Amino acid sequence: MDEFIFADESQDDDVSESHLESWKLLIVDDEEEVHAVTKLALRDFEFQGRKLDFISAYSGAEAEKIITEDHEIAVMLLDVVMETDDAGLKVARFTREIANNQLVRIVLRTGQPGQAPERDVIVTYDINDYKSKTELTSQRLFTTVVAALRSYRDLTAIESNRQGLERVIDASCNLFSIHSMNHFIDGLLIQLNAIFSRGKHCFELSSLVAEEHGQDGNVGEANLTVVAAQGDFSGTEGESVNNVLPEALLPLYDEAQKNNELLFGDDYIFYYRKDSQQFSTLMFISGIPLELSQHDRHLIELFSRNVQIAYDNILLNQEIENTQREIVYRLGNALETRSKETGNHLKRVALFSELLGNLYGLDPVDVRTLKLASPLHDVGKIGIPDAVLNTPEKLEGEDWEVMKTHAQIGHDLLHDSNRLILQVGAIISLTHHERWDGQGYPNALSGEDIHIYGRIVSLVDVFDALYSKRCYKPPFELDFCINYIKDNSATAFDPALVELFLTNIDDFLAILKKYPN
Repeated sequence: MDEFIFADESQDDDVSESHLESWKLLIVDDEEEVHAVTKLALRDFEFQGRKLDFISAYSGAEAEKIITEDHEIAVMLLDVVMETDDAGLKVARFTREIANNQLVRIVLRTGQPGQAPERDVIVTYDINDYKSKTELTSQRLFTTVVAALRSYRDLTAIESNRQGLERVIDASCNLFSIHSMNHFIDGLLIQLNAIFSRGKHCFELSSLVAEEHGQDGNVGEANLTVVAAQGDFSGTEGESVNNVLPEALLPLYDEAQKNNELLFGDDYIFYYRKDSQQFSTLMFISGIPLELSQHDRHLIELFSRNVQIAYDNILLNQEIENTQREIVYRLGNALETRSKETGNHLKRVALFSELLGNLYGLDPVDVRTLKLASPLHDVGKIGIPDAVLNTPEKLEGEDWEVMKTHAQIGHDLLHDSNRLILQVGAIISLTHHERWDGQGYPNALSGEDIHIYGRIVSLVDVFDALYSKRCYKPPFELDFCINYIKDNSATAFDPALVELFLTNIDDFLAILKKYPN
């Protein structure tokens, strides 16, 4: 009979490995000799290239604490009778019901079978094996642990698959909700790291996304340009992929293009796709963990397909946004031409509004909408006669009353649209000539009763109008324009916005420099 051989109590346990290279086995028993003999019997144990990492608990309470803190224990060898006659059974119930650990395999070992009859225990408690200490030789212990580890391995694989698929679904949903290319690439790397990561171990990923551009803006064959990048590729936006990728990877890049597929390298992936309209995109990610299982590869393939759909969604949204922006600018420019106002006034007002909206703390979506809609602030001038619109003198009397109607005209023209940009344009048109002190038009609103969009555009429009040439005046000096805004704080303009404007004046001047009159 291959019986246990007891080791000296002073014998050191030198078979522990890190949890990434070993199976964790928890021994729960109030007798130190049981711990020692178990470790001795399994000292040379190895399963699938991994040894055992022994953890000892000498009471039910101690075992419950370990189970609560350590979620990577594979097998628990559990005594029944310890500080109480049913301490082990309480640990089993705690493990499954309180700690909610359904993966650890529980092998009940008892020296008093009559105290906990096998049939009753197996039916009542969620344990996986029942052994009497008198029958558990070293060979049977070996067999029991191997069987328990096989079961644990399969269960963790199933759980890993479930969690991986859940992460892919969550990641895809998050990406579908993103409408900005920069946010897209940020979200892409975050979600990929979530898919690749195990526990607390994350990976440094670098990535680029490229689009195809041909000569004169037309789609060209295999001429991809970086549109978003992170990590090692940061700052390469606008460059050709051929100039950005390491030379050694160019053959794989060509292969990905040729086969229109996902390719795995040593620590990177290429994903190339040409859609039905022959528009090509490339996703390249490096820094991926070297040891990818077939399951990991399957998850990446699933995720990559969904990434392409999300990417197409971004392109579609950008196309819609670009179309809306162009229509708004062309309409605004037509009105500027009619009123003999030329230059970059509308572009500056849009960029000023975006900057001031961000400084004020508006939601990014609101800032983007404000930027797109702000060029419509004077759309109501379409209803003002040329004789009034282009008079070189200061307007007074009846002419001034006619000019003031453009705020209401613009609102009435836009407000019943179902499009958000036009709705916001209506708000801006109606409120950007109101004043903080209530002396504005058309409704003599004051303070925060004036919509924040109107307050923002009011300030930046006046600043730009002062600095620009008009049919009724030359451009004023920059110092005069800045002092005018300062002097009219809390009368014409929201004082909080004025303070933000003055504190960040260099940023506004940078826009003026980039888009001069």
